[in-house]
Amino acid sequence: MELVLVTGISGYVGQHVAAELLNAGYRVRGTVRDEAKSASVLKNLQGVADTKNLEFVTADLLNDKGWDDAVNGCAFVLHIASPFVLAVPKDENELIKPAVEGTQRVLNAAKRAGVKRVVLTSSVVAMTSGRASGDYGTDSWSDLTANIGAYAKSKTLAEQAAWDLAKDGEMELVAINPGFMLGPAIGKSGDGQSIAMIAGLISGKLPMVPQVAMGMVDVRDVAKLHVAAMKDKKSSGKRYIASTSEPVAMSKLAATLRDAGYSKVPSIKAPNFMIKMMAIFDREAKGMVPELGRMISYDISDTVDSLNWEPTPIDKSVLEMAASISK
Repeated sequence: MELVLVTGISGYVGQHVAAELLNAGYRVRGTVRDEAKSASVLKNLQGVADTKNLEFVTADLLNDKGWDDAVNGCAFVLHIASPFVLAVPKDENELIKPAVEGTQRVLNAAKRAGVKRVVLTSSVVAMTSGRASGDYGTDSWSDLTANIGAYAKSKTLAEQAAWDLAKDGEMELVAINPGFMLGPAIGKSGDGQSIAMIAGLISGKLPMVPQVAMGMVDVRDVAKLHVAAMKDKKSSGKRYIASTSEPVAMSKLAATLRDAGYSKVPSIKAPNFMIKMMAIFDREAKGMVPELGRMISYDISDTVDSLNWEPTPIDKSVLEMAASISK
């Protein structure tokens, strides 16, 4: 059985990817920043997979220590670990530094160890941030000269750093670029930004629905696509968009939740001018401003055809996510 390193295994995406790998018969080694996290990850994964081939190693994206041990003996590396917050940080380097330097650390260690292939978790925000409404494919990159926010900048720079490191051909690289992720968390690992947003809607803590629309995807689909891209021999050097082809409005998600009986979900749409005013003193509101009024469509044909992807309906994703939050 081949050994696969999963960075950020304790996160929302990481646990789904680990479960997918274990159920497919791979040995999995997961990185955690704090050794204490491994116990909760193990408990969570025991409910969805056979964990006898699961092990952990401690490593931090901001420290060289531990990465050579982490990649030792691995055939593949799935680099998922990267911070994601909607709120704009006071210092953009809080996001950019771990994303970029962490990616460089992981890929350099993988090259030294002779790893076959790295699959990088990027994002559609590395493709279309700062761009006008329209149709985009895998040849698109975000405009770093625009006011795109720290998270989008971190994902763009991290993916560009990865491709730079793969230029020499010593190691194969594939990027998965997901949209806004929905779907249930495994266990109690639901601390991601998307989970926080849906939790705010169903609890009534968000009094109005922001008028934003974006590409979305089920987290379980993202996990399956990572494993498919890892295995597919023709995927080397490719970027795969994991998203709805058309943008999904937050108001549509809210309506789906209300129709399912989540009565606290607001029906009032937040006026754009209000979001912009709030952005002056609220960092989460500031993170929404670049998305106001934008309608981005994606060409997902290569992902569907090459990786045999059948996207999960977004209504199903958000309802199952809400059900897991409400437990």
